[in-house]
Amino acid sequence: MKILWMVGLILGLVTNAHAVEVEDVQVADTANVGEQTLVLNGAGVRTKFFFDIYIGALYLPSKTQSAETAINSKTNKRVWMYFLYDEVSKDKLTHGWTKGFEKNSKTNFAQLQARLNQFNSFFHDMQKGDSVTYDFNTDGTTTVMINDKQVGSIAGEDFQQALLAVWLGKKPADGDLKEAMLGED
Repeated sequence: MKILWMVGLILGLVTNAHAVEVEDVQVADTANVGEQTLVLNGAGVRTKFFFDIYIGALYLPSKTQSAETAINSKTNKRVWMYFLYDEVSKDKLTHGWTKGFEKNSKTNFAQLQARLNQFNSFFHDMQKGDSVTYDFNTDGTTTVMINDKQVGSIAGEDFQQALLAVWLGKKPADGDLKEAMLGED
């Protein structure tokens, strides 16, 4: 009996050796986009004025610490957000997306504006415990799911790159989160 207990303990440790916990929230080691299994590249917390707003996790086919590779590679990708703050209003979310696009995609912001407006329309006030999943598909579409329910999709690799740049670009919303998502911390 003791041997079975020890084997169970060892198997449990091996199975959970790569599990990631951020702010008491389990972040999955892998994610499936299409028929492809992606690996967790990194995860961290978006903070603002000392408040924890959400967990951000980046999934890629293989790990990289290069923001350029993560943004520009023509592979399936996923970003997962899990809200920690009691409530984040739709206005704050959409303002944040717009600012992030403006800062990181100045040269083609005008081309992105209509799709950004459509993207912003997908959101509502987010509550603590809500999640948003962004699947970046190889066909150039970005699918958005809120609490595991698909709310829409946006076409264009340029949109995918601009959205990823909000987290991983030269002027990210949160430098510490960027480093965490790139597995640098």
